[in-house]
Amino acid sequence: MLTQSPTKPPVGTTSIPPRDAVGPGRAIALLVAAIALSIVASLIVTSGQTAAPAAPSEPGAPGAPAGDDAPAAEPVTAERISRDPTDVGEPVGDRAPTTVSVELETMEVVGQLADGTAYTYWTFDGTVPGPMIRARVGDTVELSLSNAADSHNIHSIDLHAVNGPGGGATVTQVPVGESTTFSFEALKPGVYVYHCATDHIPSHIANGMYGMIVVEPEGGLPPVDREFYVMQGEIYTAQDRGAQGEVSYDGNAMIDEDATYVVFNGAVNALTGDHAMHANVGETVRLFVGNGGPNLVSSFHVIGEIFDRVHDQGASEASTNVQTTLIPAGGAAWVEFTLDVPGNYLLVDHSITRTIDKGALGVLVVEGDNDPSIFDGEFPQTDPHAPAEGS
Repeated sequence: MLTQSPTKPPVGTTSIPPRDAVGPGRAIALLVAAIALSIVASLIVTSGQTAAPAAPSEPGAPGAPAGDDAPAAEPVTAERISRDPTDVGEPVGDRAPTTVSVELETMEVVGQLADGTAYTYWTFDGTVPGPMIRARVGDTVELSLSNAADSHNIHSIDLHAVNGPGGGATVTQVPVGESTTFSFEALKPGVYVYHCATDHIPSHIANGMYGMIVVEPEGGLPPVDREFYVMQGEIYTAQDRGAQGEVSYDGNAMIDEDATYVVFNGAVNALTGDHAMHANVGETVRLFVGNGGPNLVSSFHVIGEIFDRVHDQGASEASTNVQTTLIPAGGAAWVEFTLDVPGNYLLVDHSITRTIDKGALGVLVVEGDNDPSIFDGEFPQTDPHAPAEGS
């Protein structure tokens, strides 16, 4: 499991009191009212439910039905593997460079992909994405990587924040049940992806082996009220989207870049319902957003918000007043915005089929007083906790 030192008190963060769960049915109603996408009401699903199954594959294609007489798989329930988006580590703050020790374990676990659907993930520390690592420019990072005794594969780590061969992968090809350690100096500030780089690299990434390392500048990042950790990725299964039971990886679909699911934090609608993010009107939000890939470029967007600042590719310089930002596979950015109006704000990939049909959806629930000078209108008179029609 991730062990990182030194630790400092969080900078500029605020505790969030418990709230009643807010179902994504309310998010759907608000989305319909805000942008009149009636299709969303029939296709976005409530928390934990899968999107409608895709049309059957051609006979003989990967994931094609075995025949009319094939028994239907039974729904299954597995452990949640989606990393909590509030688990952002400890901001560095204003400190001198030091040595930061990080311990990670590669684990192969069966986790919940969607309602009734399980999948065998390959992970760092048992979650997708793996833990966020935080350091500052000038730190020496000592990273120990162990491979669980019940793994079936060699695993490794390539950190895009590393200046050195393979980003660390050349010295961390760890056999089952063993461990190794290497060190590097964090030379450049930014937000960087890390991932497994063991042959076949795309398969290790597609099965969930990615995460993020944040290298803060001297003096740390400016404080904000809320920070969240979101990573997009693709899952390629031999079974059609919406299939129940435990589904399996399809390497041919991955090579064809035909993702069965596109997800935030490892699973369909992982950041909705009880696992939605929360903030208040007037607060400033920072989203660390990465794209594990392995193939697709993300068109990251928050419906109903304009990014005050976008640090594209984690660059030190920010662009301002941005609606949608592109995040390539293996890339990351951070975005910041101030919340003006209460309501439910949807995190999406604006290659929008990936959200409506494939699962890349998150919800940011914002509470507080409305300002009708900024936004004023009547919302539909519907039960905010009712599932969408057709879900």
